[in-house]
Amino acid sequence: MSTTALPERARIVIIGGGVIGCSIAYHLAKNGCPDVVLLERRQLTCGTTWHAAGLLTTLRDSESQTWLARYSQQLYAALEEETGQATGIIECGSIQLATSAAKAEEMRRGCTMARMFGIENHEVTAGQIKEMWPLLDVGDVVAGFHFPRDGRVNPTDVTQALAKGARMRGARIFEHIEVTGIVIENGAATGVETESGTIRADVVVNCAGMWAREVGRMAGVDVPLQAAEHYYLVSETIAGVHRDLPIIRDPANCAYLREEGGGKVMLGFFEPDGKPWALDGIPQGFEFGEIQPDWERMEPHIHKAMARLPALYDSGIKLFFCGPESFTPDHNYLMGEAPDIKNFFVAAGFNSLGILSGGGVGYVMARWILEGQPPMDIWDVNLRRMQRFQNNGAYLRDRTGESLGIAYQMHWPHRQWETARGARRSPFHDRLAAAGAVFGQSAGWERPYWFARAGQAPRYEYDFNRQNWFDNNAEEHRAVRERVGVFDQTSFSKLLVQGRDASAALNRIASANMDVPPRRVVYTPFLNAQGGIEADVTVTRLASDEYLVVTPAFTHTHVLARLRDKLPRDAHCVVTDVTSAYAVLNLQGPQAPALLAHLSGSDCSDAAFAYGHARELELGYQRALALRVSYSGEAGYELYVPTDMAIGVFDQLVETGTAFGLAHCGYHTLASLRIEKGFREWAHDIGPMDNPLDAGLAFACAWDKPGGFIGREALLALREQGPLKRRMVQLLLDDPEPVLQHDEPVFRNGQQVGRTTSAAYGHSLGACVAMAYVEHETGVDDDFIAGGRFEVEQAGRRCGAKASLKALYDPKGLRMRGA
Repeated sequence: MSTTALPERARIVIIGGGVIGCSIAYHLAKNGCPDVVLLERRQLTCGTTWHAAGLLTTLRDSESQTWLARYSQQLYAALEEETGQATGIIECGSIQLATSAAKAEEMRRGCTMARMFGIENHEVTAGQIKEMWPLLDVGDVVAGFHFPRDGRVNPTDVTQALAKGARMRGARIFEHIEVTGIVIENGAATGVETESGTIRADVVVNCAGMWAREVGRMAGVDVPLQAAEHYYLVSETIAGVHRDLPIIRDPANCAYLREEGGGKVMLGFFEPDGKPWALDGIPQGFEFGEIQPDWERMEPHIHKAMARLPALYDSGIKLFFCGPESFTPDHNYLMGEAPDIKNFFVAAGFNSLGILSGGGVGYVMARWILEGQPPMDIWDVNLRRMQRFQNNGAYLRDRTGESLGIAYQMHWPHRQWETARGARRSPFHDRLAAAGAVFGQSAGWERPYWFARAGQAPRYEYDFNRQNWFDNNAEEHRAVRERVGVFDQTSFSKLLVQGRDASAALNRIASANMDVPPRRVVYTPFLNAQGGIEADVTVTRLASDEYLVVTPAFTHTHVLARLRDKLPRDAHCVVTDVTSAYAVLNLQGPQAPALLAHLSGSDCSDAAFAYGHARELELGYQRALALRVSYSGEAGYELYVPTDMAIGVFDQLVETGTAFGLAHCGYHTLASLRIEKGFREWAHDIGPMDNPLDAGLAFACAWDKPGGFIGREALLALREQGPLKRRMVQLLLDDPEPVLQHDEPVFRNGQQVGRTTSAAYGHSLGACVAMAYVEHETGVDDDFIAGGRFEVEQAGRRCGAKASLKALYDPKGLRMRGA
């Protein structure tokens, strides 16, 4: 504990002295910013860090989280030499067990991805596992997956080493200082209040762990996480157990085990029915605290997991421990700048993976704070992916048990959350359910993902190949290509940008030209200063001083915050969220113009209602805004209907549509249509580290418009560098059977040149289609594509593929624009 008086000012104040807070302090100081103050309410590590298992298992669900884990492992290995403080690191390796063919398939796919990201791994047999861990029962093991570079650390020692490294570079750490408030001025965090005084700051960082939700509330920032009971036991000493035995991850039994403290075994649990803790608030003064274990609830899980190491039945249990860990609604971290308060950053909600990712989190957050932009694409853990309702206490209570256990569940493609459902519904929900809709969720919205036929059970049957909705998707897909389909797109976020300066302000944020005549619809990215794509939206100019910005539901918080961040403070311009005011029906297909004309009594021909235009049409008793746009590659219209009159319009549309072959369609079909047409999707094919040149979206950049646009200078510099060395392509598999997902390696003439970003079955093309980035040092052009033999690898299997820089379906876009 420091006896030095609190300073009145620091450049950066960090709240929380666990591994995350200490890592950020260390990396800030290491990056040349020593004016850092870290405040810990009690003692360093006293919240959840001290009782962490310290596992360093590097296979994660995404490239970003894999990178965070890999960097952490490398950092911890070097900290002792740098600081003189041991970290207890042991490179013992890890083995993940698969006890079913499905789990083995999942692991093979994951291991293929991991190797692409530099993670060494090998598939091993049950016999080989037995040789490495003689005491294990491997009778039910189908396959194992060995990660020889994985390991473990002592969490307290790692945190103390990071703290020491931070102090060595000038950062100041104060224990027994509790933050009581956040100072907010002009929409920005400017300091913290404590019982010992106020510290002014340029930046405040919330690393308060399971207290982060409470600290967020002090600033009016939603940090959706909830503490839950988290268990492990430690056995008595067992003969034959030693420190170099690999960590065992046993998903079938929802458990892991490793050596602990000289021949003992730690057995930890991620039971599928976790229990939230401290729903009414964490007890005052909680420090190095334990929770009274619930033996009755945990006993079945304990007995099941102990069967993997039968010696546990005879060894005796030295310790049965229950301590709190915080979990988030989607089991991903919460990192980044708050959407509503500037200079208030969050790094919390690590779902029992704080030690594993802590080093990488410190690196990324320090760069983000100092440079205003993260050094990598971390959208899957960005705080701005969350919605406000997800900070609701009842929602967190109902979701947390599932979130705790999901790490050790099957990671099926298209798996849907089962708890805390029904948070948001469109006015058409009951009508769609009656039509056979099978709902998935996005940003809390219940959305039809596919429609069951009469007599077919309306539920998912998961698989790694064709799932039970494959034929349904094919029928819906063909309906749109041949007739007309209707999609419920009410979930899309609708943002009004209004004011006399709206055109000039929006023109600076968007890469495309926003100064178009009223009733024109423009597709545009929003870019960052480096030219990376921060958003992917459509903008309709409604009037000289009014625009409608439409963005997918899962990007709502991010896009709204970006608009408000980038609008000049002195501009006469406001942004209003009108999402709930309008229901949206999307008509797509060659019969869409005729159906809409019949429904509205208006001329909807290509000449009268051209692509990229907007009109008001009479639908039923309402006037609706119709946009002539397409995300399917066919003629299409988005119909914006006031929510209170939407049901009548829906009923008339469905009744009228019968004569035109109208089909209800879900989001799986929207995905298969857009991928077949080569349309990009943000957070899958494009993101903050991708630029419009590489992504094939340069057409959406108005290079010479007055005032330019954010990111223009960076893109111009890229254009001057010569041929593009990285470009997005479409890949059509030669074999009609495999089903791709994403993050599969792409090979050209036997050499890896890229990876897939998204994929779906192309029912019009007869095989799976993927979007992918391909790279080559001499440039990627038509000759490079034509001169190569392309393959995609999945779970160790390679399949030949046709590559194309142009859309494989209707490359000239005649069908959607009108031939």
